[in-house]
Formats: sequence, structure tokens, C-alpha cells
Amino acid sequence: MTDLIALVDGSAYSTSVCDHAAWIAGRTDRRVIVAHILGHRQGVKSDLSGNIGLGARTALLEELAELDEARARLAQKRGRAILEDAKARLEADGVRRVETRLRNGDLVETVQGMEADADLILIGKRGEAAETAKLHLGSNVERVVRASTKPVLVCNQAFKPIKRIMVAFDGGPQSLKAVDHVARSKVFAGTDCHLLFVGAETAETRSRIDGAAALLRGGGYNVTTGIAAAPAEDAIPAQITAENIDLLIMAGYRHSRIRSMIVGSTTSEVMRSSPIPFLLLR
Repeated sequence: MTDLIALVDGSAYSTSVCDHAAWIAGRTDRRVIVAHILGHRQGVKSDLSGNIGLGARTALLEELAELDEARARLAQKRGRAILEDAKARLEADGVRRVETRLRNGDLVETVQGMEADADLILIGKRGEAAETAKLHLGSNVERVVRASTKPVLVCNQAFKPIKRIMVAFDGGPQSLKAVDHVARSKVFAGTDCHLLFVGAETAETRSRIDGAAALLRGGGYNVTTGIAAAPAEDAIPAQITAENIDLLIMAGYRHSRIRSMIVGSTTSEVMRSSPIPFLLLR
């Protein structure tokens, strides 16, 4: 069985994650696994005794330990409440099969352990600090996308039905993989597709665009094409607005994290400026 893994954290974006998961489940009859991951500091008791200087009273150590245990219990209760709310929303949206998972540990390691039976992971564009970090990506988005072997759908704050998608295409192997994924997918069947080539127009690139468009048309899509010579981080957001796009699909993070730290990441720049959800393929 192939599942959808919906990662929720109780932020404003969790509602959007659930709504996107419900939309996809309704078109594919997938089971939705709703997961809330407690970081090591949230759900696991820590040893605070090393922070106490010599001569501290035993009673103080015991009180600190009790407070730590209370925080862990509270995090567990909050996590269960988040999952119950998410499950109720999915069921109200008509999803027949919903299961919940409350886990302790590192987010990436936990997702990697869960994704074997999944064909899509959904995560919010930002997390609990969304209201104070509107111009930034959530700290875990890049980590999850880079580490996961499955496609990742990054959800924006408000869901709306997806009627028109855009595939960002540069003619390379990874973007061809994205085109092939869309052509074979049942998720987007019946939507209009805009194929955007980012780069200079030549006879060779026009041939690649036409080949990719033919593959999409073979999958039943109504396809339009466009070419933009501007940098991807400028061209893609502009085309999203001009073409009234509801979802962006692109290959992401083709370079190492170290290289991205030095020269920047086009994927992250596009995600940061995109007003719509995006599906990233590795």
C-alpha cells in the first residue's frame, strides 16, 4: 500500500497540509498517515544535573527533573491533540483511511524511517514561527526535501483546488524526470499544465520543450509552453502570476548543501518567493 505522509506541527500551515492531503487522497484513494514529530528536547527527558554547580541542594535537582518531566508530558498531550484535530479535519473532508503517528526523535530520521510505504510527503512551508518569519522557509523544509527519497509537497498557508499546474523545465535529466512523473500521475489528471522552460531559446532547447510537451499531452494534459531567459528565481514567480498557476512542480536541490551555502540555492529562492504550493522531486 502507498500512503501519504502529512507532517503537522500545530501551526497555521498544518490545516493546509491536511486539506492538500485530503484533495490528493480523494483523487487517488490513498491512506493518509498524519505524523507529529516531537524533537528530542520536547518529548524526551533530559539530564539537567550537569548545569548545577557544586553545592547545589538535592531538592533543586529534583525540582528541575520534575519540571522537565512535566514539559515532556505536556508536549505529548499537545501532540496527541494536534493529531486528533488533523484526523478530524481529514475525515470531515471525506478521507476514509486516516492513521496518526506520534513520534519522538529527529524529524528527518523519523521521516526516513516512515517513508518506505509512502509515495508522497506533505509539509508546511513554514512552521510554528510562521507569523514572525513570513519571508523565510521553515527550518525543516530543506532538510526533509534533501533527505527524502520521495516527492515532497510543500504547502502554502491556504488551500485552494488545483486546476492549473506549472512544470519548471530546463531540459536536464532531473526536469525530464519531473515531466515524466506528471505525465504518469493520477493526482493531476484533468488539470491544465503550463510547461515553462527557463533558459535561452535555441533550436535544441525548442526540440526538448516540444518533446516534453508531447509526453505531457500523451498523459492527457492540455499543455501550453513558455520560455523565460531570466534567472529561475525571477522567472518562475512571474510566470506563476501571469499564468494563474495553482501548483508548481520542479526538480529540487541538485547540488550539495555546501555548494548551496557558498553560491545560494535556486530551489530555496523559488520556494521562498512562491505564493503557491510546490511539488519537489529529487
